[in-house]
Amino acid sequence: MNLSADPVTIAGMVTREVRTGERDGARTKIIVARRPYATGQADLWDALTNADRIPRWFLPVSGELKTGGRYQLEGNAGGVVEQCEEPETFSVTWEYGGQVSWLVVTLRPTDDGTVLELAHEAQIDDMWSQFGPGAGGVGWDLGLMGLALHIQSGAPVDPEDGMAFPLTPEGRLFVRTAAMSWAEAAIADGDDSAAARAAAERTIAFYTTMPGDGNGT
Repeated sequence: MNLSADPVTIAGMVTREVRTGERDGARTKIIVARRPYATGQADLWDALTNADRIPRWFLPVSGELKTGGRYQLEGNAGGVVEQCEEPETFSVTWEYGGQVSWLVVTLRPTDDGTVLELAHEAQIDDMWSQFGPGAGGVGWDLGLMGLALHIQSGAPVDPEDGMAFPLTPEGRLFVRTAAMSWAEAAIADGDDSAAARAAAERTIAFYTTMPGDGNGT
């Protein structure tokens, strides 16, 4: 993956926040990622919502990308488009592995581009205890980086390069920086500091270990 800056700098472009919430009487955790992009709101909206363009930085998508429509990402989540207010915000359900969570994406124009805010809410379960916010947060960090590379060049991001990146020295440093930042966000929300950092270490091992390899970072 062609990086224009060092991995720590790239990971540091994301502002991370964790909030505790409630939905249908159940406690939830909300991970929030904010990242600036050097492009206009309309262009960023198109990159996020155009079915022909989404695969250039994320995954092939099928379905109806409109309010009330169902979508399906190839080999990943699907769900329902609950709200769509072009070019400012959209919300979808995120259905994967028998679990349902909720995703809201908001775009805010700035003097030199657009800030993307992604908020992903899920019920607290064993995954949170084991991996903390980094389980989903690092995945979104990698996706937001792919989006930045696409916005910068206009070209598609090679999916094989994207999959291999966390296994490279630069990718491992990126994942570690992001995961530890998510841990600090969880601690700021009230999670136990030792447990949060231990969960981050498990997240790092998950993203940076090849299948069948017993070694972490």
